Amino acid sequence: MTTAPARYATVATPPGPFTVLVTDGPDGADVVLASGWTDDVGELLPVVHRSLRPTWVEHADELPVLDVVAAFADGEVTAIDTVPVRQRSGPFLTDAWEVLRTVPAGRPDTYASFAERCGRPSAVRAAAGACARNAAALFVPCHRVLSTGGGLGGFRWGTPVKRWLLDHEAEHAPVPA
Repeated sequence: MTTAPARYATVATPPGPFTVLVTDGPDGADVVLASGWTDDVGELLPVVHRSLRPTWVEHADELPVLDVVAAFADGEVTAIDTVPVRQRSGPFLTDAWEVLRTVPAGRPDTYASFAERCGRPSAVRAAAGACARNAAALFVPCHRVLSTGGGLGGFRWGTPVKRWLLDHEAEHAPVPA
């Protein structure tokens, strides 16, 4: 566990309250450890890798990353693309989370295609597991991966939230060049 304190704050979004847990990055800027559609930071702490889990958390009235969440909710769906995130796991999950960040808004992927993009086309279940173990919801957009048959698949924060995110991104995504 790290002894560095973490800060959290919650903002209202159309699908419900969204909480972000951050810590200081090497340059002093906030880095997201976990986030999701809850107003209870206690729901986020267990998904943070034990080596990154803070020993204590402090409530913050404001966090700069909340401006990014507000911009996303207002239709700037690419605003989340460069938010720094810190997650830790084995090589496959770490790589898969980086690949997730390349799935464009408005153009969801399937678990099978996502597994292929991760370099392991037969590892569809592992790819789905990477989505399920993602602690930084929204910023690592696991909601952009669907079942191969076109169904929503699962989502830690519920399929109604996933549906809203996909519809919102489809409406506001930049047109591909």
